[in-house]
Amino acid sequence: MCWVLLAVAMVCCVAVTVDVVRHPPQMRVMAIVWPLTMLFGSVVWFAFYLRRGRATSPPHGRFAGTAIDTSHCGAGCALGDLVGEFGLVAFPGLGALVGLGWLYHDGIVAGWVIDFVIAFVVGIAFQYFAIAPMRGLGVRDGIVAALKADALSISAWQVGMYGVMAVFQFALFPAVFGGRATALTPEFWVAMQLAMVAGFACAFPVNAWLVRIGLKEAM
Repeated sequence: MCWVLLAVAMVCCVAVTVDVVRHPPQMRVMAIVWPLTMLFGSVVWFAFYLRRGRATSPPHGRFAGTAIDTSHCGAGCALGDLVGEFGLVAFPGLGALVGLGWLYHDGIVAGWVIDFVIAFVVGIAFQYFAIAPMRGLGVRDGIVAALKADALSISAWQVGMYGVMAVFQFALFPAVFGGRATALTPEFWVAMQLAMVAGFACAFPVNAWLVRIGLKEAM
């Protein structure tokens, strides 16, 4: 079942990738963002994309705009998780760079630290390429604006995501499978899909607030 769920998400990702190539979005960075969101959002995000995210979609309201803003934030988190988790598997020594073995001894924490750093950098980069062209900002001002717009929402997303992953890794997986899941198992990534949805739920009100006070542009 886990493989099926992951396969469905991949099909959604491929379908959206083809669509954004054929119909490029006005905001170019969304051509990367939308396929990445399919990896965790699967058919739910695919349906939302078809209705509100395509270049040919009709104008949307504030709720849909905030959902797109939040998904934009989540794309960086998704890429951070993929690169961070598989990177740690391929190069275990990376854990020592973020404290594993001398500051703490749980490899899960090392994965979370690496995931967060990559997600933060990628998320700010995505926001920069969205906000700088829109406002006509230079590199320095664009980076500052991107940090103001996304630092808090990325952090909120990661808090929600880590909370759900902690439940899976420290409680559910040991109870059901007798141990934790690794990044090389489908169960890990299905749990991550659910955790990312929790991240979306945590980041949504933060994004709504950031738009309301003018630190973030409504999409």
